[in-house]
Amino acid sequence: MKENSIKLIEDLKSRVKKAKLQAQSFENLSIEQLNWKGSKSSWSILECLEHLNMYGDFYLKEIEDKMLSSQHNESVEIFKSGLFGNYFANALAAKNGAVQNKMKSPKDKVPDLSKLDKKTVRRFIQQQDRMLSLLDQGKKVNLMKIKTGLSITTLIKTRLGDTFRFVIYHIERHMVQANNALEAFQQLNKTESA
Repeated sequence: MKENSIKLIEDLKSRVKKAKLQAQSFENLSIEQLNWKGSKSSWSILECLEHLNMYGDFYLKEIEDKMLSSQHNESVEIFKSGLFGNYFANALAAKNGAVQNKMKSPKDKVPDLSKLDKKTVRRFIQQQDRMLSLLDQGKKVNLMKIKTGLSITTLIKTRLGDTFRFVIYHIERHMVQANNALEAFQQLNKTESA
């Protein structure tokens, strides 16, 4: 993938703002709606958001630390994706508003439903604000020369632009899942009240 760096950042910011707005609408839901699961194997809205919070804990710090410690404080006009980063971004991206590649989450990133409440939603919103700030800072640095580790291993490094892409595509992926849970809950209640 090859794209103008500013255009890429603006596109990613727009995706984060959309996810934040969706999460803000979840704040108006009841705990029952937030915790409802269509099946034992599906996730509730809160599980989707907490899963993203767990990844956010790692990636927001990783991105911030690498940008702060970098000597590459000159932006590049064109961002070119790296091999691994592009692969991860494409694997995580939702296509046409739907999740394409089903993946099993690592055990340490599966949320504990018993500990979830509306604070989970607020934490997610705060993480999106932090991501927006980091994206703004990303306009002033070299998205290709700054490298970040992955949550599964810090031995493999990806370009900062790719890290932004796959983290945000991962957010979109689980927001689709959260919205599907809400729609299924609403559909079930329509059917029961009819």
